Amino acid sequence: MTPPRRTRLTFHGPLSEARANRLVHRLAGNAPATVLDIGCGWGELMLRVLAAAPGATGTGIYLDAEDLARGRQVAQARGLSDRVRFLEESATGTTRGPADLVLCVGASQALGDLSRALAELRRLVRDDGRVLLGEGFWQRTPAPAELSRMWPDAAATDHPDLATLVDLTVEAGFRPEWTETASHDEWEEFESAYLADTEVWLAGNPGHPLAEENRQRADRHRAAWMAYRGVLGLAYLTLVPVAR
Repeated sequence: MTPPRRTRLTFHGPLSEARANRLVHRLAGNAPATVLDIGCGWGELMLRVLAAAPGATGTGIYLDAEDLARGRQVAQARGLSDRVRFLEESATGTTRGPADLVLCVGASQALGDLSRALAELRRLVRDDGRVLLGEGFWQRTPAPAELSRMWPDAAATDHPDLATLVDLTVEAGFRPEWTETASHDEWEEFESAYLADTEVWLAGNPGHPLAEENRQRADRHRAAWMAYRGVLGLAYLTLVPVAR
């Protein structure tokens, strides 16, 4: 028996039901016919947009077969299988666009560094479409001690502040229709849910052959979270491409 995997998560990111509902309402209100989800995971947000935009079709791109299988199962259960594809492939240089709506939530690294990712998102969206970008930013400059406890080789240059992030989207050919950021509660719910399955399993299976490996992974993740808690933010930017 291995630990359950992310069963407590609805979204693979700090996103509440209330915010998700608002995002879906706004994005589906533009009546997209095609939706492209970069780094889709199991595609929960994409599937909700498809449900709210009858006739729209969606394509999700990701490299994790298990998450993609979960997405296909959810799509089938919701009667959306005929309108969505989950593809196990890299987003680098993808030819799956342009689309009316491009979702890229916590996945810009799949397209390159931030400047490259923004250029790619502009390429992948139609002139009259929308991009939903979920992107990290520093709420304040992290101290060296905090950086040392985050991800490997974490640096203050890994993210801009929010104002700089929005400016970069403008420089890349977008206008920011809507700017919002994940709340403290959304972050805590996400990070707790991310670890909850493993923590409960470890408590009940301390002598399992896989326990030490999973214990170390959970402890590293929790330590990183405690280091960036209140320092790292996530912006949800609804972007309108400037017509060419």
